[in-house]
Amino acid sequence: MLSQISSFLNSGANIIWFMIVLPAVFGVAARFSGKHYSARLIISVMSAAVNLLFALSLYLSESFYVVIPFASHGLDIALNVNEYSAMFLAFAAAGFLVVSLYSVEFLKGESCAGLFMLYLNISIAMINGALLSDNLGIMLFFWEGLLCTLFGMLLINNRQNPKAAVKALVLSGTADLLLMLGIIITVYRAGTPYVSQMQKLPVTGIAGIGFVCMMLGAVGKAGSLPFHTWIPEAAGDAPTPFLAAFPGMLEKFLGICLAVRIVTDIYDLRPESGMSIAVMSLGTLTIIVGVAMALIQKDMKRLLAYHAISQVGYMVLGIGTALPVGIIGGIFHMLNNTAYKSCLFMTAGSIERQTGTTDLRKIGGLAKHMPVTAACFIVSGLAIAGVPPFSGFFSKELVFDAALESNVVFYAGALLGAFMTAVSFLKMGRAAFAGELKLPENEKYGQEPGIKRAQEPNSRLVRESGFGMLLPMCALAVPSILFGVANTWPLDSLISPALEYTESYSGWPHSAVLVLISLVVLALAVCDHIYGSRKSGSAINAADHIHYAPVLRNIYAAAEKGWFDPYNWTMRIVGAWSALCMFIERGVAWFYDVAAVGAAKGAGNLLHRIDNGSLSLYLAAAVAGVGIIVVIFLAV
Repeated sequence: MLSQISSFLNSGANIIWFMIVLPAVFGVAARFSGKHYSARLIISVMSAAVNLLFALSLYLSESFYVVIPFASHGLDIALNVNEYSAMFLAFAAAGFLVVSLYSVEFLKGESCAGLFMLYLNISIAMINGALLSDNLGIMLFFWEGLLCTLFGMLLINNRQNPKAAVKALVLSGTADLLLMLGIIITVYRAGTPYVSQMQKLPVTGIAGIGFVCMMLGAVGKAGSLPFHTWIPEAAGDAPTPFLAAFPGMLEKFLGICLAVRIVTDIYDLRPESGMSIAVMSLGTLTIIVGVAMALIQKDMKRLLAYHAISQVGYMVLGIGTALPVGIIGGIFHMLNNTAYKSCLFMTAGSIERQTGTTDLRKIGGLAKHMPVTAACFIVSGLAIAGVPPFSGFFSKELVFDAALESNVVFYAGALLGAFMTAVSFLKMGRAAFAGELKLPENEKYGQEPGIKRAQEPNSRLVRESGFGMLLPMCALAVPSILFGVANTWPLDSLISPALEYTESYSGWPHSAVLVLISLVVLALAVCDHIYGSRKSGSAINAADHIHYAPVLRNIYAAAEKGWFDPYNWTMRIVGAWSALCMFIERGVAWFYDVAAVGAAKGAGNLLHRIDNGSLSLYLAAAVAGVGIIVVIFLAV
């Protein structure tokens, strides 16, 4: 038996196909597991564990190439297993395992649990296919499959009000349309759809248009501007496991993986070129806009959703520099972000499960009663804020280094984002976990049905989440520490070899000045929070002096009304166009129904009056007609 298993694992082609097919099969089984929690748990663990086993087998194996003849015209299914794709595959599989465990426990007793696990398993199958695809056309197929599961997940609990789902479909679909156009142009210029056979294309002319379209499609999938606005709305509608899985983890893997391939394998992006500056500008704007909106949020999940957007900006900024240190920093930050961001979403889900809300104005003092959740939040919060020696500090410093080498403006923008990130997490952490116990009025919380909020906070009714939710959170908090203090392994043993870079970027940042500047920024964030807390009288309102500052208050008001949302403007344009078309259609209908009919009736009445049987009238009309003809003839 062992020899047979070993023989199977040594066959890379078998593993690849099972990684695409098996998750979907397990998903169908989970869908029809009914209300049996144990069955769904076993199926989900088996699916994720087998997927992780296969991914690790591919990573430990030698690189190989699989081509399955599918159709003519370059549509063969070509799957490339190399160190780069296998690395992303392994991390995605590990994340899928953690999210699956959390999802089963979080959705325990929910009617939508089976359907959610079906979509989640199909999603990882699509991601596996997209990460392995060497053929850009086949990659696009798997890419679009992920869009379908995204739409389905957002509809699970919101069939009656599908606003967030439709918005996600439109924005992500637009990004995917740009990606499709970019692929068409790229394949046309390269002469082949296979990435491994491409010679790097110059980022000029029509090829430059292809680069822009492909890059927008890639970063749009990751959650960058201008395709980001569906994420905060999904935070209020979608189940928390969805946020941990998609905006927090899986879409990052897919989008950033493709963005790096575009820069390193498909196009020849030169540092400090015009296109490089454009990509860095997009990354910097994503950082600032995302974190600025996170700063003023009062709901935990919406705040984290905006931070999920902001963190993508650091990845795009690093990749846009086209420098090895920036690209490595972007990938490293993506790996770090998927860990601590998903962990933060899970802590929000833990609080929601135990208190019934994530509104920071209604909760507080939870650290004593939910110590593990609080510890995971603190570790992940320190990591995302870039506090040494946690993982986010080292990946941000690599991005800072590359940004400063490219242009000091982008470095300043990234520092501003780091400042506001620290301020917002100080606000959220103190509001949720510090102080005296505060719970929402008349809301059910806890895992026991029928427990209601008492007149006064009762600590006995507040307890830690179950083991099935705590284990995934702790598992994701660990890399936030290890990838910081022991960053040599991910940087020198995983990322650099996968990109074929020989220079080491691990260890403590080489520039003490940049580290000092980052520490000063963090200290200023602490000072700002103390000032804001004292001025407003509470931690939850500690950022109000920024929110309502002159000029900023107007910008924030416009942003909260959706004036900067491209989706809203598009819908307004579509609405105006629809109204114009309706006006024209009604005008045409009026012409046919009223004007034309009236004219016909009038003409009929006139002819009826003329046709009265008078011979003299007919003769006079004939003479008049002949006279008119003669006059016209003479004039001509």
